[in-house]
Amino acid sequence: MPETIFDALRESHTTQRSLIRKLMRSKPGPERVTLFTSLRIELASHEAAEERFLYVPMLMDDRGLHPSRDALADHHTMDELVEEMQTRGHSGRHWTSLVRRLSEELHEHLREEERSFFQLAGKILSDAQKTGLAKKYRKDFHAMQVKLSKND
Repeated sequence: MPETIFDALRESHTTQRSLIRKLMRSKPGPERVTLFTSLRIELASHEAAEERFLYVPMLMDDRGLHPSRDALADHHTMDELVEEMQTRGHSGRHWTSLVRRLSEELHEHLREEERSFFQLAGKILSDAQKTGLAKKYRKDFHAMQVKLSKND
């Protein structure tokens, strides 16, 4: 069975959950900075490709308008948290509270996406779209990861 956009997205979701869990448990130091950088790149790459290859097609259908807008708002909220975390030292209570908030936002977003958004998208998108979008998502996701890694 060919890979669908949902398979590709779930793979990144698993990586995101793992990275945020490790970041939550990390102690101040180089490992924490590395984990944060990995999470930041994973999130940014995933969001960009997901918005292009899942949210945009969903926005073209009336049933997908509101859920897509909600998901985009979630991405914006997480981006703001990541940006604030970047401007601070990677220790202290405030930074730790930002990690906790990011974890809560991320987990809620992924749950909502996997439990309801994907089901709606499954009804809206054709089988050909689901497999075609997976290929486009993967290509864009990897290109973004390379680009963001070079900028670091």
